[in-house]
Amino acid sequence: MTSTLAGGRAARRQTMRRIRPRRSPAVPLLTAVWAGAAGVVWLWWMNTPSIDGTAGRVLNAGRITGLLAGYLMALVVLQMARVPALERRVGSDRVARWHAMTGRYTLCLVLAHVFLTMWGYALLGGKSLGDIVAQTVESVEQLPDMGKAAIGTGLLVVVGLVSIGPVRRRMPYDTWYHVHLLTYAAVFLTFWHQITTGNDFAVEPAARAFWYGLYGAVTALVIWYRILTPIRLNLRHRMRVEAVIEETPGIVSVLIGGKRLHRMGAEAGQFFRWRFLAPGMRFSSHPYSLSAAPRPDLLRITVKAIGDHSAGLRELTPGSRVWAEGPYGALTASRRSRGKVLLVAGGVGITPMRALFETLPGAAGDITLLYRANSTQDLALWGELAKIADERGARLMYAVNSPDGERPDISAESLRRKIADIDRHDVFMCGPPGFAQSVYEALRGAGVPARRIHHESFEM
Repeated sequence: MTSTLAGGRAARRQTMRRIRPRRSPAVPLLTAVWAGAAGVVWLWWMNTPSIDGTAGRVLNAGRITGLLAGYLMALVVLQMARVPALERRVGSDRVARWHAMTGRYTLCLVLAHVFLTMWGYALLGGKSLGDIVAQTVESVEQLPDMGKAAIGTGLLVVVGLVSIGPVRRRMPYDTWYHVHLLTYAAVFLTFWHQITTGNDFAVEPAARAFWYGLYGAVTALVIWYRILTPIRLNLRHRMRVEAVIEETPGIVSVLIGGKRLHRMGAEAGQFFRWRFLAPGMRFSSHPYSLSAAPRPDLLRITVKAIGDHSAGLRELTPGSRVWAEGPYGALTASRRSRGKVLLVAGGVGITPMRALFETLPGAAGDITLLYRANSTQDLALWGELAKIADERGARLMYAVNSPDGERPDISAESLRRKIADIDRHDVFMCGPPGFAQSVYEALRGAGVPARRIHHESFEM
């Protein structure tokens, strides 16, 4: 048995909309971030009239690394706040990369700050570099809020360690996710010593007010978008599982009903973080894309069993309550800038591509979908895709392994051969990282500009 969810009136209206590309605010945001960092350096410079001796140089190096670390900590939390302007305009995957990069820089600056500051204190007390541990213990015992800062620094180190690629890949997703939430506690604990022991904030009331304002604004955004907004969304829409349907071996669709779901603001190509309030799944929250255009009374996700949570979806029973956060993601029609579009899906990456295939504005012949799978049996939702292609006059192609296991050729040459004007297309792509990278290189080789290749990874 397979689910069929196609042809809604909202989906048909979407196909007739004009193409109105929307610019990403990434460049202005990055400019603002660098301006803030320049402001932090200026604050340090204005409060540093002179630097004398080795101890003075080391201590001031500790000061500037500490100020920059404090500034970046606020950005780390902001990037976790699920602010719609970031999640839906910049893109969840890009924000996640910013978050990972900012987190690495923050941890390095924090460790440099601790080392340099304790070394500087040791030099002022007539001690050597070898006494840095004893100096650290003494400072934690004597200076205000340093105990909290020490605990917070330890938590940051733990979060940093579990975020290292090889470590993260070996950890269950839920374990990594919940350990990662310790970042909030770490930032809270390390904040107070910045105010009580930071010379820059002691002598500059305006700087102290700005620091409180920065952290206060970020805290407000986290509370609003990570706590209050999801509560409001779920109380309003009251979602429950309607049915669980096997599409192909190992791939299931979950139909989710609720009240006024068309008012959630979700678009084809977006995803939610789903929590199913069923035994064994209450404490797990995972991102899954919508596999069909949202309907007023129904949403659908289609998931491949690749872990405990995704495998457990087949055991859900109708009536199970659903808690969702979102919608997130920028892989929507607003990224489109050309009349013709190629959609490329690898494996279960077909889910957002199927929704876009149904709803992207375009006339007959404008939309092409290329679906890569290991075999024809793995082509989930193929019946729906064929029906949509027939109704819209769209082109549907698949690429599967040969009977002897040989992989299909998806190269620049083969793409140009199949789609002669591919360099005049926008391309939307979703699939495993290795597949996405190889297809990206093939598209670039075929003449598609990077700015017209749209990809978003939901492995967060």
